[in-house]
Amino acid sequence: MKLQETSSSVGIGWRQPHYESLMSQRPPLRFLELHSENFFASGGAAMAVLMGAREHYPISLHGVGLSLGSACGLDSTHLDQLADLVARVEPLRVSEHASFARVPASQMGPGFVHGSDLLPIAFTDASLDLMCRHVQQVQERLQRQILVENLSAYLAWGNDTLAEPEFFNQLCQRSGCGLLLDVNNLVVNARNAGLDKAAAADAACAWVDALSPGLVGEIHLAGHAELPGIVVDDHGSRVGPEVWQVYRHAVQRFGPQLSLIEWDNDVPELAVLLDEAAQAERIMAECALVAQPEPS
Repeated sequence: MKLQETSSSVGIGWRQPHYESLMSQRPPLRFLELHSENFFASGGAAMAVLMGAREHYPISLHGVGLSLGSACGLDSTHLDQLADLVARVEPLRVSEHASFARVPASQMGPGFVHGSDLLPIAFTDASLDLMCRHVQQVQERLQRQILVENLSAYLAWGNDTLAEPEFFNQLCQRSGCGLLLDVNNLVVNARNAGLDKAAAADAACAWVDALSPGLVGEIHLAGHAELPGIVVDDHGSRVGPEVWQVYRHAVQRFGPQLSLIEWDNDVPELAVLLDEAAQAERIMAECALVAQPEPS
């Protein structure tokens, strides 16, 4: 394996439109992130692409279907497929979402139904206990730590007893997992709570301040869409100013972190993602300069 030599801390979500251009250009990125479920097949063209990229870049595997918050338990087949992929790829990071999607089929017959969406969990002690059990089960199966991402949610259960950042503080402490901090999701949720852009950025920064130090293992950056009556986490545009503000605040609080530019819809030329990655690098460099002590 001949990995790219780079001092970068930033990666991009590597999507099909950029498979060829990225491998021909090989920009100095820290890592590439891919959705785990797209590579569960043991062979084929997708796996060949992944293993080719692994020769040059560390790979981060980001899952969307493990359903850590499902009360009916984890899908053992899904977990086995993920474990096989992790063993083969030896990724830099493995991450999932604090969400659920899997429920019993009930009147629809035996088995389970997958909602094909990232549905929000309740922030309660019972939900925390469930998430801790499932995260520990995954980590034991994979024989490694995972990161769990905070969600963009468009509805809530209404019976929360824990503030969301405190939920993640306890989840990480009790299970040994880390936090994948998605700062775009924080801004989206604050906007959908009725806050204007400035107030949403302030609320997201306060969310970051409520986290215990040492939990964050990666930060996600993405764009969102402002629609009538709702803000959608669509990963279809450049990172917005408020999200960059919260990102800078997070870097100032936690120091430089592995950071990712996500772009999944209306995917532009690779150069646009690289420009966004360069902006994240500049912010980390500026924060590092400010943090340096004055010469005596």
